[in-house]
Amino acid sequence: VQLVESGGGLVQAGGSLRLSCAASGFTFDDYAIGWFRQAPGKEREGVSCISSSDGSTYYADFVKGRFTISRCDAKNMVYLQMNRLEPEGTAVYYCAAPGSNIATLTINDYPYWGQGTQVTVSS
Repeated sequence: VQLVESGGGLVQAGGSLRLSCAASGFTFDDYAIGWFRQAPGKEREGVSCISSSDGSTYYADFVKGRFTISRCDAKNMVYLQMNRLEPEGTAVYYCAAPGSNIATLTINDYPYWGQGTQVTVSS
């Protein structure tokens, strides 16, 4: 299983970024995918996830209405569109696979992780 994130960078508060996660090494359309983040000095936390069966999506309260997760099974890709970014969103963002089609924001449900992409939001 390989997950590779891209699309991070430096953006001003209120701006937008689109993160991408390229997956390989497994039957992509059988698996949910999640996005997580870890800010300096803080624990990793769930941001959003999307199921594989019906495309159901879930969001942490702190990103509802600002972030949108989507997937393209034909390309083995998952995206996280992040709008109205806030300085508190500065973190390394990771995509992860839970090894099932069940989408959760529980970190312990995810055995497979990418290397992360840095997002920095300036005030």
